[in-house]
Amino acid sequence: MIERMRRTTRLGLVLLSDRVAAAVTRGGRVIDTFSIVDAEHPAETLRAEIESRGLRLRGANLGLQRNSVVVKALDLPRVVNGDVGQMVQFELERHVPFPAADAAFDFTLLPTAGDGQRVLIVASERRTVERALQVLDEVKLRPSSLTVAAHDLVSLLPRRPRGARAVWVHRVGDQADLLLIDGNTLLASRSVAAADPATLAAEIRGSLAMLRWTECDALWVSGDGGSGIRASPALGAVGLPIDRPPLSARARRALGAVEESEDGAALLAAAVATGPHSPRPDLLPVTLRPRRLTREQQVTIGMVAVTVLLGLGTLLGQGVRDQRHLRRLEVAINQLVPEVRGVQRVMDELDRERRLLATVQTITAASLRPLPFLRELTETLPPDVWLTTLTLDQKAVELTGQAATASALIPMLENSPRLEHVEFASPVTRGQDKEHFRIRALWEVPPAANVLEPPAPPPARPAPPRTARPRREGVGGPGQTAPPRAGPREGREPGDSE
Repeated sequence: MIERMRRTTRLGLVLLSDRVAAAVTRGGRVIDTFSIVDAEHPAETLRAEIESRGLRLRGANLGLQRNSVVVKALDLPRVVNGDVGQMVQFELERHVPFPAADAAFDFTLLPTAGDGQRVLIVASERRTVERALQVLDEVKLRPSSLTVAAHDLVSLLPRRPRGARAVWVHRVGDQADLLLIDGNTLLASRSVAAADPATLAAEIRGSLAMLRWTECDALWVSGDGGSGIRASPALGAVGLPIDRPPLSARARRALGAVEESEDGAALLAAAVATGPHSPRPDLLPVTLRPRRLTREQQVTIGMVAVTVLLGLGTLLGQGVRDQRHLRRLEVAINQLVPEVRGVQRVMDELDRERRLLATVQTITAASLRPLPFLRELTETLPPDVWLTTLTLDQKAVELTGQAATASALIPMLENSPRLEHVEFASPVTRGQDKEHFRIRALWEVPPAANVLEPPAPPPARPAPPRTARPRREGVGGPGQTAPPRAGPREGREPGDSE
């Protein structure tokens, strides 16, 4: 877009009384100037000049000669909510030499120190405006602005402080335009028919008196024969320092050789071509003016743009902060990866150990370990009880043996925390002095619990002295010793089986 603006070609036309002065700019710099002397058919000659130069134009800035318009500074009462344009239109009829209904006018506000309001009015006959627009219409160009050509010279000045007063005399042929400038504001302008130094000096004094200027900082002279006029004694008698107009650096780059040429018409055309995009006053009808943003709209758009940029900046800043935080987290996570892997290895090892322990417990629960039960039987049964057979399985236990009183064994075994449903599996038979019994009982708890959680053994007690017993026949069989106590079995009766 910037490159396109640099390549934009603009055309500035100044409609003088005897010719049309033209200046072509590209990228903000004057690349060509020419004049059209054919007063009867200027449009045809202009079209030929444009085609011969191969210019691709869409529009042009128009400038009127100062003597074809009326320029007045009016003092109006300050209005708060009123329309200044209506007040100017009401006052216009008293200040123009033609009917106000046929006038094309525009105005600009001037700085004032009092309570009133001062405006600078530029008015012209409507036919003058129509004649200028007709030239562009015949060459199929769209008008961008219609101003007073001499007023566009002010845009060539650098920024100057308010209160810095100057008179700018610009000469084109036998006509001279006087511009009275305060800072960068045009306060008044005049057109002088006879441009000799004496007449110019008289007009300058009259203009200073009209504005009630007692002091003026400079007198600038430019245009045709500018160097000779600056050296004339008549103009020096005004008492102001005379010099060339101090153009800005941007204007010097834009004008190029036009600045040194002392061609008044070319300088006017260049000023019109390089003038501001929204000049005031602008005599172009409102319906033909290019759509331009007002100051209020520009401020609104600027605020919206700033808001959008701030929002985007906030989002981008938040995104950058999030990215930095994510990078820090990623670095911290990468530092923890070895430790996590170590913990994972420990957990895997622990899981394997748990599975191994569960397997061992399953194997242990499926097996029988009779030693704790035998120890309990040894401590529970009376000394006169002899066991011949002890059968253990997953569901029950069966005891076969001899006792003085077999029925007394049932409650003893019932009191055992390991057994339940203790009963005789067969009738009790009486021997010589012993009763033969066969007792069957169920496990009260699973055998695995008996194995894993054996009851704490009671405190050791001294064994009672044992007396030798005579061998009784019929108990152990001929030639056999008496059967042992419950515990380790040293012998069995014939016919007993485990």
